[in-house]
Amino acid sequence: MKTIINTNFVKNLAFAALALISVSAFAQEEEETAPKFSFSGSVDAYYRANLTAPNDEEAIAPGSSFANLPGFSLGMANLVAAYEGEKVGFVADLVFGPRGTDAVFASPMYSMTGDIINQLYVYWNVSDDVTLTFGNFNTFLGYEVISPVANFNYSTSYLFSYGPFSHTGLKADFDLGNDWSAMLAVMNPTDLTEFNPTGDYAVGAQLGYSGQFLNFVYSQSSFEIDFTGGFDVTEDFFLGINAAHFSADDNAGSFTGVALYPQLATSENFTLGLRGEYFMETDEFGAIGDVFDADGDASVFAITLTGSATIGDLILKPEIRLDSASEDTFIDNDLAPTASLASVLFAAIYSF
Repeated sequence: MKTIINTNFVKNLAFAALALISVSAFAQEEEETAPKFSFSGSVDAYYRANLTAPNDEEAIAPGSSFANLPGFSLGMANLVAAYEGEKVGFVADLVFGPRGTDAVFASPMYSMTGDIINQLYVYWNVSDDVTLTFGNFNTFLGYEVISPVANFNYSTSYLFSYGPFSHTGLKADFDLGNDWSAMLAVMNPTDLTEFNPTGDYAVGAQLGYSGQFLNFVYSQSSFEIDFTGGFDVTEDFFLGINAAHFSADDNAGSFTGVALYPQLATSENFTLGLRGEYFMETDEFGAIGDVFDADGDASVFAITLTGSATIGDLILKPEIRLDSASEDTFIDNDLAPTASLASVLFAAIYSF
């Protein structure tokens, strides 16, 4: 009888333990699949000074976006709220400050009245391999982005500055397996966000393989092709690549450029990186100093050396930059026209 009692006790104990494990596993599974709400963002500020030009003129700066103000200057506060469900979710990405204002410059109705929306979209994971996104999202073209947290260099390239910042529309992302991916999109004209005032639309496409992406955007008036990628040459050395060509109809202008981003990690908390870029525009398309040759063309070669030191969630970036244009697009310290500009910058970025 003692043996039977002990056996039943062991069986009951085993059943209770199994039930406890099952409940624990179920609770853990429920926790893992429960919807997740997250709140993240960054703040940044910087100091910039010209070495070969006066510092009392805002216009004396590289002809690229952001980080062009003299002295101690503000970047932006970036606040991102996201909800990730099992199948659906949303992202609300808000920006405040000079960098944020520049990022939403082409919002036709609200950019001059305090528009703070950088991205605002919903998404649906139709399956494990297909995701639909609807709303306003940052561009899929190019190596650099609006947020300074995700860029190695603090100042931005001409390729980034001339290309689109954002798109509004519907896109479908496809996981093709074996490191292949694809994307198709239909969108408002470039950078038009809250509505479409022209009735025209653009289509976008992307083909990706193992971190290398070939991108296309086509509209009634323009076409752009872009390659963005990078390679881990060694464990400590990375080489990023960006190349693009844009062409507008009716001789409205074009640009072509290529940029290389070699980056060497010298320690766990410090990386040294260089951006070398050649950029050319035609038919007075853009504003490389607003000065062009007789054919309306201009080009620039820019080298940017940046150090990136990480202290917890704080990133410190000292930077020196040299822009050399084909025309006298800048001025020197004697206020004489010159083709080059040297400047220094120090940025502090906190992310959370």
